[in-house]
Amino acid sequence: MNSLPAMPLFRVLPNSRRRALISLTPLIDMVFILMVFFMLASSFQTWRAIAVTASQSSGSGAGQKGVLLVQVRQDGLRLGSQPMALEVIADQVGRKLAENPGQRVLVEPAAGVPLQAAVEVLDRLAGVGVSNLSLTGAPGR
Repeated sequence: MNSLPAMPLFRVLPNSRRRALISLTPLIDMVFILMVFFMLASSFQTWRAIAVTASQSSGSGAGQKGVLLVQVRQDGLRLGSQPMALEVIADQVGRKLAENPGQRVLVEPAAGVPLQAAVEVLDRLAGVGVSNLSLTGAPGR
């Protein structure tokens, strides 16, 4: 019988390297560890809040004497019945607070006014130092 040398089915070249397989398990582990870290490190508390009381609308204006009324309307802001910019309103309210630290301020957003506009007014007034701040609705609403 003729005996031929056994031929290999494939030949490995000396310079070729075997491609390394990348395992996804350590990557997934790191993603979950980071997710748990950020969940535990996050704070879901309200970090900034404005203390506002809801005003009870009474039929007569007897309880409203000496109160500053800031109206937030579609066409702008008003202090009392005079149109003014937010900075001017904040300055005037600040002067009133210097005279009377317990000055009550009502903020009355009109129908159709975006909530952000009312919140900006509340935030600015709270920044001036108003501690007796109330949010009210227009009469008849």
